[in-house]
Amino acid sequence: MKKYAVVEALNKAVIYIVFILISFLVFYPLVYAVSAAFQPGNTIADLDIVPFKNGVTFKHFIYLFTQTEYWNWFKNTLIIAVWTSLLTIIISSLSAYVFSRFHFVFKKTIMVSLLILQIFPSFVGMIAIYVILLRINGLDKLWGLVLVYVAGNIPYNTWMVKSYMDTVSKNLDEAARIDGASHFYIYSRIILPITKPIITFLGISSFTGPWMDFIFPKMVLRSPAKQTLALGLFSFVSDKKNDFTNFAAGSLVVAIPFVIFFLFTQKAMIQSLGGGAVKE
Repeated sequence: MKKYAVVEALNKAVIYIVFILISFLVFYPLVYAVSAAFQPGNTIADLDIVPFKNGVTFKHFIYLFTQTEYWNWFKNTLIIAVWTSLLTIIISSLSAYVFSRFHFVFKKTIMVSLLILQIFPSFVGMIAIYVILLRINGLDKLWGLVLVYVAGNIPYNTWMVKSYMDTVSKNLDEAARIDGASHFYIYSRIILPITKPIITFLGISSFTGPWMDFIFPKMVLRSPAKQTLALGLFSFVSDKKNDFTNFAAGSLVVAIPFVIFFLFTQKAMIQSLGGGAVKE
């Protein structure tokens, strides 16, 4: 018995050590980035390997809010993310409802085409995207960048929402149609409330996608007044500058909306998953 107890204790010790090492590897970079936002100095060389060893200062946040265009970057990014999320939800959910509830010619072909389009990386079509935006006067426009993100979100998200809508019983549609409900009424008052969990996930993913994207804003937005958070923050750590602490402070502030957004959407998702509906 003592032998088995010793073996079990050793197994638990090994498991605890492994988990502690994994936790350290995961959390240390986050803690280091947070400490960098509050430590004196500007470059990585000025930072100590031990977080918060050199003291705490708020000068990086003061510099960020008073001597840079951070609030303008934040506003531009928020506008792009909100409009991308709203338009993606509307277009993808409407498209998914059509593919899920209607039968028409070339339906399967269109769905396969959407899937094939999603296979190719987005940067493959950057030249075509640039030319299209140039022709429609969408370069250096926030709505031009929103258009790029929404177009890229539609194929996969339509598939994802359609797959979820397929699990919702069509008996609900037939019962509503007998009562004289229109297709839009069924979509907005019956299907959307039932599919709220996937719609919430869709809103989160399409909101967070543009938040720190660098490639497309770099291609589309040119003037300093139209810069996003990614472009503004990366200017602190370019070849000619190494203001890592200011970059860390800006990154820390960027995370605050994510935390708030996650708290609200998490509650909505839990409530939605708790609600029942008749499914096939």
